[in-house]
Amino acid sequence: MVLTPAQKEIAKDTHRFRVVNCGRRFGKSTLAAWEMFGVAAAKSGRRVCYYAPTRDDAREIMWSMLVKICEPLITYKNEQRLEVKIKTQDGGESTLILYGWEAVKERGKGRGLANDLIVLDEVATMRNFLEGWNEVLSPTLIDRAGSALFISTPKGFNHFYDLYNEEGKNPDFKSFHFTSYDNPHLSVEELEREKQSKPEDTFAQEFLADFRKQQGLVYKEFNRDKHLYDDHTERGTIAVTLQGIDWGFVHPAAVIDIHKDYNGHYWVENEWVHTGKTDDETIEAAGVRKANKVYPDPENAQAIEKAKRKGLNVYDVVKGRGSIDSGVDTVRELFKQGRLHIHKRCTNLINALETHAYIDDTDSYGEEGKDECDALRYPLMMDAFNEIILEDDQNFNLYAGSYK
Repeated sequence: MVLTPAQKEIAKDTHRFRVVNCGRRFGKSTLAAWEMFGVAAAKSGRRVCYYAPTRDDAREIMWSMLVKICEPLITYKNEQRLEVKIKTQDGGESTLILYGWEAVKERGKGRGLANDLIVLDEVATMRNFLEGWNEVLSPTLIDRAGSALFISTPKGFNHFYDLYNEEGKNPDFKSFHFTSYDNPHLSVEELEREKQSKPEDTFAQEFLADFRKQQGLVYKEFNRDKHLYDDHTERGTIAVTLQGIDWGFVHPAAVIDIHKDYNGHYWVENEWVHTGKTDDETIEAAGVRKANKVYPDPENAQAIEKAKRKGLNVYDVVKGRGSIDSGVDTVRELFKQGRLHIHKRCTNLINALETHAYIDDTDSYGEEGKDECDALRYPLMMDAFNEIILEDDQNFNLYAGSYK
């Protein structure tokens, strides 16, 4: 296999963690397949893993390509497990295996193993990536001083953007940026046709690998420069502590803690976002914060009763026709007014705000980032709702009417 000049530049680099930000059809998966083969064949006993967003993705993107590359050295092949073993240069055997990311974020798949190389493909689309990487996969590289290759086309300013910027903070990281034009096997005429047929931001993100705000964002007013704060930021005196809960198990459960000061500013102080957690575990995590007012998703009545019995200060969330849109408008308006601030440590919520988008050209809300955004929306929506009640009974009647 003859690598392109751009692929060679990545392959020759010796940094332990390489982050490749590249345009569509750059050849990232081909590069990954050859790197996996090279590491596995070099020495016996090596274990090389590849993760795509789903197991079906791993099969479609990598399986056939990897088998073809490894074919002359294969000693064992299991298509159901997506696993192959190959002969090595020193006469032994190494293992290569493919996974879907959902197995990591939902079941902790891969925990406790020892890996020499982990390849993560389309990182920008992997939900709860930092949690899965830090808690499950990164520790599997310790025993063997293994390495990782992170490859993706960007998707807004989410966790992949943060990973790409690790180069300036951590000497083990090296970041690469290549566009679709850096693949000499692609037709420039075809790329130019794509350029003419797509919105500028879409083409810049998908083919130039340019970090841009995702199209159709629900909370397009959110801006890191304007709305993030840290422990050194001067804040007003806290008037009340609010908390939002969105239940989940397969989808993430989310607990968002908010301090409201006497100036009417809201400060999102902490988050708790995890998959595979029961209602009892979520309630336990929420109870640690001891909020004055807790606003849980009203769809889970059984969990709400448990929360009340555990001593949480549960308040009702009005949910009905028009309530979601009204709640979204409340959050957007707070961002516009500069009254909603997110602590930099709330990385899951930040990612959610930068990826939660409408479905295509509809007014329906997509699933990505929904859980964290809902946990934020409930307390802010109801706090604004209660303020209207206090201000004017007539306004309350008019406002409540939109929820019937």
